[in-house]
Amino acid sequence: LGRGNRDKVQQFMTITGASEKVALQALKASDWHLEGAFDFFYSQPQISAVNTRHLEDIFNRYKEPDSDMIMVEGVSQLCNDLQVDPQDIVMLVISWHMKAATMCEFTRQEFIGGLQSIGVDSIEKFRGKLPSLRAELKDDNKFREIYNFAFTWAREKGQKSLSLETAIGMWQLLFAERNWPLLEHWCQFLQVRHNKAISRDTWAQLLEFVKTIDPQLSNYDDEGAWPYLIDEFVEYLTENGFVQRKK
Repeated sequence: LGRGNRDKVQQFMTITGASEKVALQALKASDWHLEGAFDFFYSQPQISAVNTRHLEDIFNRYKEPDSDMIMVEGVSQLCNDLQVDPQDIVMLVISWHMKAATMCEFTRQEFIGGLQSIGVDSIEKFRGKLPSLRAELKDDNKFREIYNFAFTWAREKGQKSLSLETAIGMWQLLFAERNWPLLEHWCQFLQVRHNKAISRDTWAQLLEFVKTIDPQLSNYDDEGAWPYLIDEFVEYLTENGFVQRKK
């Protein structure tokens, strides 16, 4: 490489934090124009994010000193650095991108793979991505995926069902996004009438109920194939006068 091109490689690596190999790839693709190389680099998240050295550094910053995992303390520090509350729903969206198996834990593979999928290789870029991660909840298909993911993610290890307390907390978090007017009635109903763990089927069916049945229950079919618990909820709403159903 000539002196001028070597300088460009150096400059590119300094500004983007990319490896020499990636710098050369971007500069060659743009005919050695620096501006074009930056455009090329940032338009390819799989290239720009795969600065594994940076990703490893970020993981190592938060992992436990004596294990290859990020645990509660590391997650708390990460939230601090991202300037978000640990209870913020955006942390659920991040965990979904990371395909995390368990709440408040990330393996090295989950964390680094997640950062690659989000397309960030620094905490500053990560912070800048939060608004677009939050906006993913407005997409119905992504919301459904995140909703279904939340059931497995929030379960106690080794359990098939979700404890009632955890399920209610997750529903309050998720349906606050959807402004479902019957949310508090549903949570009260479960505590009064059900008081048991929540199965995956109930979890999935409730989303269908929220999406398809209007809050006045005018399109609720008593003969429909809803789970027994949802039929009971409709009875509870009617008996207590929370909803006036037209006969």
